[in-house]
Amino acid sequence: MGKRSLRAAQLEKTRRRKKVYKILGIGASLTVIAFIGFFAWLGLRPSIGESIPIMEDAGAHVEEGTDPGPFNSDPPTSGKHYGSEFEAGFYDENSLQAQYPYPEGYIGHNLEHGYVIFWYNCNLLEVTECETLKTQIQDVMDEFDNYKVIAFPRTSIDVPLAMTSWGQLLRFESFDKKLASQFVRVNQNRAPEPNAE
Repeated sequence: MGKRSLRAAQLEKTRRRKKVYKILGIGASLTVIAFIGFFAWLGLRPSIGESIPIMEDAGAHVEEGTDPGPFNSDPPTSGKHYGSEFEAGFYDENSLQAQYPYPEGYIGHNLEHGYVIFWYNCNLLEVTECETLKTQIQDVMDEFDNYKVIAFPRTSIDVPLAMTSWGQLLRFESFDKKLASQFVRVNQNRAPEPNAE
């Protein structure tokens, strides 16, 4: 191979290397832009439901068994709470946790961790309607693999179902699966401590 052929081969090899580096650089840039865009979207996506002002003492822990209220909404969307929380899942009126004097003290900590709560009031429904509502709620919870969702009875609410997340409240006169699923999808982990389980 002559000097010209060797030089041409080296130039071609250099051109190919530059082309590969350029493609890799563009790919890396697009990946970074995509990550930035995704996390910006997570922070800016519109919330669903009524926005409830976060209470001034929302991060304060109080001793378990004491009244963590008053709250600025029923059911609460923020406020003082206990240092421990409930496990994700469905709690009915006979659950041990439903017998606690201030279950919202535990659930307030769940809200701070980015949970979505389904509060239901079967006192406003016939027995069969209540069972249907519970099944509908569980269907939505199953859709999210029961991750950071809780269903809990609350007789003080004036509707059969209310959903809360940190600073958000959505009331239902009748169940709407699409809206309930959307509330979970949009509002889950929108909280001060979203990485906590």
